[in-house]
Amino acid sequence: MASLVAVVVAHDSAEALPACLSALAAEHVPAIVVDNASRDRSVEIAEAAGAQVVRNGRNEGYGRANTRGIRAAAQARYVLILNPDVTLRPGAADALLAAAERWPEAGLFAPRIVEPDGRFFYQPRSLLAPYLNNPSGRRDLPSGDACAPFLSGACLMIERGFFLSLGGFDERIFLFYEDDDLCRRVADAGRALVHVHGAEVLHGRGRSSAPERGRVFRTRWHQAWSRAYVARKYGLADPILPSLVANVLKAFLSVLILRRSGFERYGGSAAGAWAALMGHTALAREGLE
Repeated sequence: MASLVAVVVAHDSAEALPACLSALAAEHVPAIVVDNASRDRSVEIAEAAGAQVVRNGRNEGYGRANTRGIRAAAQARYVLILNPDVTLRPGAADALLAAAERWPEAGLFAPRIVEPDGRFFYQPRSLLAPYLNNPSGRRDLPSGDACAPFLSGACLMIERGFFLSLGGFDERIFLFYEDDDLCRRVADAGRALVHVHGAEVLHGRGRSSAPERGRVFRTRWHQAWSRAYVARKYGLADPILPSLVANVLKAFLSVLILRRSGFERYGGSAAGAWAALMGHTALAREGLE
């Protein structure tokens, strides 16, 4: 299946990578693993599985690393972007490629994502999907192939040339909302987003990277910063002040009741919102500017 190459971004992903790469091999999909400076055996595991490995000297973030991997997939017509904790079920790759042949006017394809508890994950709305108003987040799950307002970045397939013509993922984003932003740009280019029901993958959710101290604070920082960034990028209502006020209060209450986990969550969100308000960037925080 030389027309399809998978790109997997790893960061301390040694636990999840074997199943992910084994499933890709079973589907005859070659893999490129972009390693974001893992401190575990991620690179060794990827090389042992026969994957091409692109090494980043430091953690470049999700979108930037994926774009680098997709640029390296020079032989591919289509690229499959997937998290290390995603495993393809038999026939998933063929079903995605068949959908691309069936609907050549579409721009982005995603499989049916099954969570560890067996639930079918489907995103009912997106901050950046003005073409479908669903403020309540009502979930009407598709029972077959369907156009969607948003597709999860856990697993996506796109034509490589089209992806690169869009400029790849927005490299100012380190983490969170990269998939929303890509979906918005695909839709703005007049191309449909297609949920492919017959292509099934299993998602480990949260198993892509090993736990580390400070991870919750850091991820919540980026989530708040990225939300503010994409809202400003597309001229949406600025969420910074409401987010800052709400999370400062929650962080303060967490300190009062000695709840460290609460402080990490709400303190991280408050810090990210404050950084956005002050004009600081996610890349500067990560030493990438």
